[in-house]
Amino acid sequence: MEINLISDTVTKPTNEMLHAMYQARVGDDVYKQDPTVNALEEKVARMFGMEAALFFPSGTMANQTALKLHTNPGDEIICDKWSHIYLYEAGGAAFNSGCSLSLLDGHRGMISADMVKNAINDPEFFHAPLSTLVSIENTTNKGGGACYDIETLKEIKQVCLDHNLKYHLDGARLWNALVAKGQSPKQFGELFDTISVCLSKGLGAPVGSVLVSDAATIKRALRIRKIFGGGMRQAGYLAAAGIYALDNHVERLAEDHRRAKELAFILQRLPWVASVEPVETNILIFTVQSHLDEKFVIQKLKEKSIHISSMGQGKLRMVTHLDYRQVMHEYVLEALQRLQF
Repeated sequence: MEINLISDTVTKPTNEMLHAMYQARVGDDVYKQDPTVNALEEKVARMFGMEAALFFPSGTMANQTALKLHTNPGDEIICDKWSHIYLYEAGGAAFNSGCSLSLLDGHRGMISADMVKNAINDPEFFHAPLSTLVSIENTTNKGGGACYDIETLKEIKQVCLDHNLKYHLDGARLWNALVAKGQSPKQFGELFDTISVCLSKGLGAPVGSVLVSDAATIKRALRIRKIFGGGMRQAGYLAAAGIYALDNHVERLAEDHRRAKELAFILQRLPWVASVEPVETNILIFTVQSHLDEKFVIQKLKEKSIHISSMGQGKLRMVTHLDYRQVMHEYVLEALQRLQF
């Protein structure tokens, strides 16, 4: 029994999801003639109370499209220093949009309205890049699955309105935040100009993300997706997986959150663990004692068929997900307690 806690992107479609994919009605989505893709886009837009949506092959492409929609070359994007758009999208903001990033030193990947306000460049000072966009990540990946308080997001929105800035949400794991905080998609649709959500992480679909916004913005996004090479043909087979995931796999995220918290509870009591970061959703980050090499710890767990990942700087990560079943969970809890260094 191999147990993969490296990421929630490692999941395989369930038999029920595969059945839904097999039965999908498809067409050529480049011509917007795939009925299942159209249904997915309409469904997600409706969930967020927004006018339109567009299906993408990846979250990175959806985010990069949003950045390009809201900026011009030479502009500056305000975000946290741990943001996915900075750390894990291969410099795409510079390559695709010609933008620089103003990196804020937030808390666990989360920033505040005052931080955003203080980072905005004076638009009359032509020596500095023009601040045009604020990008938020919720939940935060490197921040250990931390969730923003909705009031904080409202305060940042007001700063954006006051200073004529656009507001983007990288909501790759927004589903986790919605379940953990008891929030609704429409609360976020009311705040952001664009929102990207992922279907292939906690929800367990094999591929795909969706960008939601107003109809005019999504029409522009369609052209940018084409430029980025994101046009797909009979993509309805993938969209069907997303529809099934939205209908069946959102509420069960609470199980992933519970298991992550139970892992944290055990780790906090082990002598070889130095610290465990707070757990809100399905991501657990911890550090080992200074005399231990993190690669050695990863190898010892691998020998027990438990696979985890390194976040660098002494941090290790476990991510619970759809394919991490209760029997696996019980095995991991016992294995951690038996591990000695």
